Amino acid sequence: MGRWAFEGVEYATRGEMCAARRRRYAELLEAGMNFTQAARAVGVSKRTGKVWRNGRTRSNGRNEKPSVDWYRSTVDIPQKISSRYLDQDERISIADWRKAGMSVRGIARRLNRLASTVSRELARNANPATGMYEPYRAQQMSADRLRRPKPAKIHTVPGLLAYIRAGLRAHWNPEQIAGRLRADFPDNDAMHVCAETIYQAIYVQAKGELKKDVIKALGSGRAQRRPHGQTDCRRPRFREPMVMIGERPAEVEDRAMPGHWEGDLICGAASKSAIGTLVERSTRFTILLHLPDGHDAEHVRQAVIRKMQYLPKLLRNSLTWDQGSELALRKRISTTLDMQVYFCDPHSPWQRGTNEDTNGLLRQCFPRGTDLSAYPEDYLDAVAEEPNDRPRKTLGYRKPSEKILELINTA
Repeated sequence: MGRWAFEGVEYATRGEMCAARRRRYAELLEAGMNFTQAARAVGVSKRTGKVWRNGRTRSNGRNEKPSVDWYRSTVDIPQKISSRYLDQDERISIADWRKAGMSVRGIARRLNRLASTVSRELARNANPATGMYEPYRAQQMSADRLRRPKPAKIHTVPGLLAYIRAGLRAHWNPEQIAGRLRADFPDNDAMHVCAETIYQAIYVQAKGELKKDVIKALGSGRAQRRPHGQTDCRRPRFREPMVMIGERPAEVEDRAMPGHWEGDLICGAASKSAIGTLVERSTRFTILLHLPDGHDAEHVRQAVIRKMQYLPKLLRNSLTWDQGSELALRKRISTTLDMQVYFCDPHSPWQRGTNEDTNGLLRQCFPRGTDLSAYPEDYLDAVAEEPNDRPRKTLGYRKPSEKILELINTA
């Protein structure tokens, strides 16, 4: 056997033999052998094995690259990492300057990084066994945490995907689903996901039945917002002066008091049919008006009174509408219900923002270009239950139906 031999294999030079020893050392570590056992198996000291793993520190304190890629990531490390992350050279500098006694803020200034970035790097990537910051080990630890293909949480936690799908079928958005998960499972962290996690899962990774649920949940019926028009060049809609939204009490604007409603019509094909919508501002509770015989002023008056006359006075304070001719008999509505009627400025749907948002959601059930008079009243009531049974972020993820019931019981 020649001079430079290892495990029965002869090598031409000492360097080649040492390289073979290092490779074998790494293989033994990956196979589960501990540091001491692996060093003995290849015939080197524990100290040499440590140098192979962590790199050598010169007498001047400068770190050298490890001879063994023991901390290699389990996935391919991209050739170019975003500049938002610390790179290898920056980590070596952090280690050198830290050994020299430089403060975290001093290191951050030299690297042109935030002090919190350097502090977090030292805390997260230090060797847990020794508490020392080893730059090459830190680089591999960081690479292991980089984004990589892994199962999404909603596919691994039992019951989570089913809950999300049920929420989508009920036309809840991801933010509502995430908030309700925390309300329904307060002590089960596994069932807690943020809205962005749900967005990523259903919009980026959605396939098959889940993708169909997403498409149905997003069918708003309108791709772009309507432009805001001018408001100062239109003739008055009615002969009798209207009470404009500018005269509405301030308490209505901040939603502090219940009983203030916003109303509008959803029109069908060629505006020959319509459904009325009423939304209470403080609870977001929705009522749909059945208008099978037309949506002229008389039929709208009858529908509004029929749906609202049995509400307690606490919930009949005001109604805000646009300047549509269907509310020409507003005074009779106001007198019968003891409720003031206000009108928005022309071309200003944002002044009834809650109602406009609700109408957009209801378009999922009542597509444009269809005959809306064909829907029976019991179907309209069932459709209204959907938005009324959705948890709302603005209500602390409570449901409009829950809030309105509280008010009725206290009236």
